Amino acid sequence: MTQSVKNPIMPGFYPDPSICAVGEDYYLVNSTFAYFPGLPVLHSKDLVHWEQIGNVMDRSSQLPLDNAGHSQGLFAPTIRYHAGTFYVICTNVSHGGNYVVTAENPEGPWSEPHYLEGAGGIDPSLFFDTDGRCYYIGTHPNPEGCRYDGDWYIWIQELDLNTWKLKGESKDVWNGAMRGVHWPEGPHLYRIGEYYYILHAEGGTGPEHAVSVCRSRDIWGPYENNFCNPILTHRHLGQAYPVKYVGHGDLFETPAGEWYMTMLAVRPLEGYTTMGRETFLAKVTWENDWPVVNVGEGQLTDQVEVSLPEWRPEQDPHSHTSRSRGRNAAPGSDRHYDFAGMEALGDEFLYLRNPDLSCYNLESGKGLYLTATSVTLKEQKSPSFVGIRQQHHAFRAEASLIPKELSKEADGGEDVECPGNVCGNDANLACCAGLVLLQSNSYHLRLETEQGKLQAVLCRKGEDTVVGSVPLPAVQPGEAVTLYLQIEGLKATAGYICGNADCPVAEDVDIRCLSTEVAGGFVGCTAGIYAVNLEGTKESRVLFTGLTYRHMEV
Repeated sequence: MTQSVKNPIMPGFYPDPSICAVGEDYYLVNSTFAYFPGLPVLHSKDLVHWEQIGNVMDRSSQLPLDNAGHSQGLFAPTIRYHAGTFYVICTNVSHGGNYVVTAENPEGPWSEPHYLEGAGGIDPSLFFDTDGRCYYIGTHPNPEGCRYDGDWYIWIQELDLNTWKLKGESKDVWNGAMRGVHWPEGPHLYRIGEYYYILHAEGGTGPEHAVSVCRSRDIWGPYENNFCNPILTHRHLGQAYPVKYVGHGDLFETPAGEWYMTMLAVRPLEGYTTMGRETFLAKVTWENDWPVVNVGEGQLTDQVEVSLPEWRPEQDPHSHTSRSRGRNAAPGSDRHYDFAGMEALGDEFLYLRNPDLSCYNLESGKGLYLTATSVTLKEQKSPSFVGIRQQHHAFRAEASLIPKELSKEADGGEDVECPGNVCGNDANLACCAGLVLLQSNSYHLRLETEQGKLQAVLCRKGEDTVVGSVPLPAVQPGEAVTLYLQIEGLKATAGYICGNADCPVAEDVDIRCLSTEVAGGFVGCTAGIYAVNLEGTKESRVLFTGLTYRHMEV
């Protein structure tokens, strides 16, 4: 059966993809940088329909992110399977360096990290040879001294899986296909037929990004350049081309013997990228023992034909989706979260750095309580924030919160304003909460309740500009206010819903500053909810009853 895969297969902030095939199952992981939990695990049987089955790094003991910059933390994981065990190797550039974690089940639990002493550099990968030996392949600066920025080498060394120690000699085997190349990185090593292949990125993860390949009959080299390199790039297609920054590929084979490659790319609008780097798919054929990507096209296509039977996780009783009763939303889908009816947040939810999970409490019949702490979104710490990835150029996010809540005091039984919620209509209360489109600590768009106002705030270079403000809508105790951010390309509207109508607070807000090209870094935007106690003295809580994300046609 032939199906069409629509690119990108993972829309939104899913950079640095790595994939492995295990029988009829495909497992994909991506970088998450300073977000927690780290490294989502996506699963599919047909490469068309995907489900998130967990996160590799879902415990703070595995993933220290204290004071990590927004684009620091976890870089470029690789997932592999060997002899009944799944392996993920990754770099925590903020704490500890390169490490390996293992699991018998890709849904988890995953082990504590085994840090690899002497494994410098970034973008590590693992290769299991036919004799059972395991090899580490990674990148590091030119050992003789960098002649220019990005003068790095790809190196190989055997890894002892019993001691988690590198052993024997390490060898620099390759420094890129192009003359004077910058940033040869993201290497993966394979043994296919008579050759060892190194597939790698070069040119930096920007406009010059590319995928190149070399090969050798001996794992230690010498490696032969492919005269057709780079085998995939969009750097020659012009600045206006709709898909750019193509690179960081990983090869895999289906049980039927068909080959494919995952890679990252971006879809900018007018030269600005707000969703970050996304995961794409391409068909690979072999000619003269070299991989050829999308033969006859030579570039990424909107759709890829795959010869795999259709599989829908929601219809498979054995899928994670069915077994977890649909707790996780499908990647790329619209979703409505009714917090009052949820027992736990799905695996797609993201926090910043190492969250204090006691600040996030789901209460049946009520919703999600966020404890408002003194940490703001502009600090390099862990604020009370939780969100999901932006996955469309045009979308609408809505969050419903209760500015005033009534509760029964345990001792007297009277109706009083709940002391656990100080975010309300009272102008004297110093708590703010709301909805945010977050690129980083220094670049984001907030719509927040604060001291009797509802205001839209654009943060650029860490400086706030109020772009709209109205009195906070009057509501009855226990009644929710629904805030919205509506994104249409590079413009945003922020407001609240009154009756069945939108009441804008700010319109036509220019959000080009939330792009990689302006804000920098390696991440895409997330949409989420947050709460901040501006006094920082007594504890306060904010009740959110729901969060909605839906794409819009453009």
